[in-house]
Amino acid sequence: MFQQHPKRQVFGPIHIFLTITLLIKGSFSEVITLNGANIGSVIGSNEVLFINFYADWCRFSQILTPVFEEASNKIKEEFPAPGKIAFGKVDCDSESDIASQYHISKYPTLKLVRNGQLIKKEYRGQRSVDALVQFVKDQVRDSVQQHNTLESMDELNEKKRHIIGYFADVNSDAYRLFAKAASTLREDCEFHSAVGPVAEPERSMGDRVVYRAPQTSHQDVAYIGSLTDFDGLLRWAQQSCVPLVREITFDNAEELTEEGLPFLILFHHPDDKDITQRFATVVQQQLMSEKSSVNFLTADGLKFKHPLHHLGKSENDLPVLAIDSFRHMYLFPHNVKTDLETPGLLSQFIADLHSGKLHREFHHGPDPTTTPPAPGSDNADQKPEEKTDHIPHDVNQDNAPKQPTSPPESTFRKLAPSRNRYTILRDEL
Repeated sequence: MFQQHPKRQVFGPIHIFLTITLLIKGSFSEVITLNGANIGSVIGSNEVLFINFYADWCRFSQILTPVFEEASNKIKEEFPAPGKIAFGKVDCDSESDIASQYHISKYPTLKLVRNGQLIKKEYRGQRSVDALVQFVKDQVRDSVQQHNTLESMDELNEKKRHIIGYFADVNSDAYRLFAKAASTLREDCEFHSAVGPVAEPERSMGDRVVYRAPQTSHQDVAYIGSLTDFDGLLRWAQQSCVPLVREITFDNAEELTEEGLPFLILFHHPDDKDITQRFATVVQQQLMSEKSSVNFLTADGLKFKHPLHHLGKSENDLPVLAIDSFRHMYLFPHNVKTDLETPGLLSQFIADLHSGKLHREFHHGPDPTTTPPAPGSDNADQKPEEKTDHIPHDVNQDNAPKQPTSPPESTFRKLAPSRNRYTILRDEL
């Protein structure tokens, strides 16, 4: 499916054919080589940046490289103005710090940065020139729905979240920044505007922007900051449209799994409102830096009995905190009720996921001897006496050699999009 360790250069017939074809055409790659010195400036100077995280030794990276370059060239022909769209690439071997920062776990991985904001969903569509070109073109289409009457604002989909702006002029700085925020949050909210005379009844005190929550009518919440402060407007819109901690249900599970991020999920009793509020507060105070790499979720522990069962837990054990990596599930190795707010515990739990430590410990267990692990081994960063309460260990009465253990399999990946929509083996690679 993908490769993770360099072995040797492999140039398959498909890669050779595509490379020769591009050379014959005389194509010149518009893809920017990103590194620690320039990635910040490239992100900051482009509305849309499409990044290919690759490894030269990876066969699938080799196949994608000429396709990605041709798509970049086609986009440049249609959007020649600088600062609109750029294609970039990161060699994850030579730029390991960047690969780690973006939590790259397979090659190649395609990610999008829009208006300086990393989009949670990685690109998982077809990896053809036409598909890549169309995907990127969709990113710069107008994200604001224009309304010619105020009455039409009462007909918005009540199941969705909406940001509505009332402006005197589409050429104003306030409208320009509103449209930029709409582009950045296009997957999270629907943006609407009324401009000119039609907006006058809503502009008694000037241009304004409001948020309309699902299942509400005439209960809009106004943005009270400056409309020319993009960062403030975007932050307010993000908090309105994308709660930092969301509830997972059977209705939205597919949408959440499609984002492709691991879940940090709190299973709770539906009557226990205190623990969910505490969890939200801790995430807000301690885990903001992880919001682009982890989805923070709560789940009704009575409805989601199946994943609890896989973790060896039941209703009587609630609240239960776990990570679902879409490969396995890992229990928080501390008492949720008493240790939830302890500084550093949750962030270390997530860091252990990113580093692979949780996975290694589940498969190998803690080192039962006092012999230091060999440098470079899987357990080199693990102390022999280190507690691993999140591992379901068997009692070993005879001091027999420890057998590899297996963590519970992910249950939420079964709620992911149908394989008939796309599959890694068929369409993604």
